[in-house]
Amino acid sequence: MYVILTSKPGQFRTEPVPGVEPVERYEYLFYGRPTAIFVIAVLHAPVKVRVIDEAGGPEEAAPVVNHVPSKFLEHFDTLDAARDALQALAHFGSMDLSLRKL
Repeated sequence: MYVILTSKPGQFRTEPVPGVEPVERYEYLFYGRPTAIFVIAVLHAPVKVRVIDEAGGPEEAAPVVNHVPSKFLEHFDTLDAARDALQALAHFGSMDLSLRKL
């Protein structure tokens, strides 16, 4: 089973944990500007994925870390199904959206 992990630099990042194996990584471009990173990963077992808030607050404050159960992530039966879901994000009318494989 596959999941898509999302990170938005400067806002939050999602980190794989044991039981989650990254297989592909993509950069989401909005009018040529990178705005997000997507990681397609194999989910080997139900886990809690780490989501770290990078949005700010006092510099000396520890970042907020959330543990999100994988049951709340969209699941895909195949790698191709996960890729198709990402491609759907990169098309909206005539907007300049694209994915770049990293």
